[in-house]
Amino acid sequence: VGCNKMAMVGVEAKHRDTHASDVDPQEFPHLLKQYYDRLFPYGKFYRWLSYGNVDNNYFCNREFSFTLKDDVYIRYKSFADAAEMTEEIKKACPYKIDIGAVFTAKPKDHKRMKASEFKPVEKELVFDIDMTDYDEIRTCCSGAAICERCWPFMNIAIKTVDTALREDFGFESIMWVYSGRRGVHCWVCDRRARLLSNDGRSAVAEYLSLITGSDAQARKIKLSSPLHPSVDRALSICTQYFENWFLAPVSSGGQDFLSDPEQQKKVLAVIGDEKLEKEIMDSWEGDGESSLNRWFELRETLSKEGKRAKGKGHSLAQRKNEIILQFTYPRLDINVSKQLNHLLKSPFAVHPKTGRVCVPIDVENLDEFDPFAVPTINNLLRELDVYDNEHEDEDSSRPVKNYQKTSLVHPVSILDQFLMGLNDEIRAERGAKKLKEEINAPSTGDW
Repeated sequence: VGCNKMAMVGVEAKHRDTHASDVDPQEFPHLLKQYYDRLFPYGKFYRWLSYGNVDNNYFCNREFSFTLKDDVYIRYKSFADAAEMTEEIKKACPYKIDIGAVFTAKPKDHKRMKASEFKPVEKELVFDIDMTDYDEIRTCCSGAAICERCWPFMNIAIKTVDTALREDFGFESIMWVYSGRRGVHCWVCDRRARLLSNDGRSAVAEYLSLITGSDAQARKIKLSSPLHPSVDRALSICTQYFENWFLAPVSSGGQDFLSDPEQQKKVLAVIGDEKLEKEIMDSWEGDGESSLNRWFELRETLSKEGKRAKGKGHSLAQRKNEIILQFTYPRLDINVSKQLNHLLKSPFAVHPKTGRVCVPIDVENLDEFDPFAVPTINNLLRELDVYDNEHEDEDSSRPVKNYQKTSLVHPVSILDQFLMGLNDEIRAERGAKKLKEEINAPSTGDW
């Protein structure tokens, strides 16, 4: 597991945040209309959410919501097919598209139905990880701001959660998406995941959650021995980032967390031994050591004290691992994951504040991902115009799709790879459905 190369950019690293809008608010509606008219990947989007149309009502029973200009919010949108969806999106030009559950009936007809007849039955298992949940432990930014130095928190989260979902639950069809501003979303699309009940979703979310308690609580993780295999695996991932990035100096793109007395207190408070905490603070005062060397000293002290202490020796020795996990392990908004009817922002939407497209992330090359290099609506439309102007005299018998003329081509290719991975399960579903129909044919007379 490597550390984020973007974070290790040396003294040239610059703080950039998402507070200020990169898009002219007056110009955004015009740009958004062009984006929906010319670039949004409707066909692939429909192919994903229809899952091969194994169930003929699957797509038309799916809920969408639109957030329009001036924060006008419309729920329970639904579409008969790809053509209607495309037409409606182009017409409404939503600032935000959210994707919800598949219901027992068409969401647009829900007012004509009894509440007992209109229920969510399926939805992807989703996870939402937001950088604001790391404010107490990041030294560079807060709130909506992000920079190269804190983005590795997201990479740790993706690697840890993705690995657990695949190895512990056997899920395969997983898509990670940049939120367009300060976080990431995960869509688990296996049939088993989509069929999970609220209790099942809660169980998965709780399994993946280690950090508990409020910001005021000093020790947020309590480990037992032996470590659960999933915790041990997560610890391996987190340790490398903790030592190579979290404790690295600012000049190397790190958080340099033990360079400041207030941050030192946060780490030492996890120990829960005031005398020992004071001894370590006194030894660090004015020592001029790096954060990493201070960590090595703390690690060695905990090991020695753990061997010396009676009764609580093992617990004290385990504090090293608890500190690593508390300051690097993913901080999930589990309420997003627990409910079938919770909506989540759509991939390929455009964030109105940053102008960045919510693009899929290539997990295989995760450390290369740079949120500040994500295609923006301004640049995409400019690229498209430049390409068309430069190739207007070329043979049009072999037309190039608009997204292929722009930097959106790479994110769309990641979606293509994801869709290819869905095919095997879709084919298996079709085969099972056909077999069931053949078995039932004699009793129905349909043979």
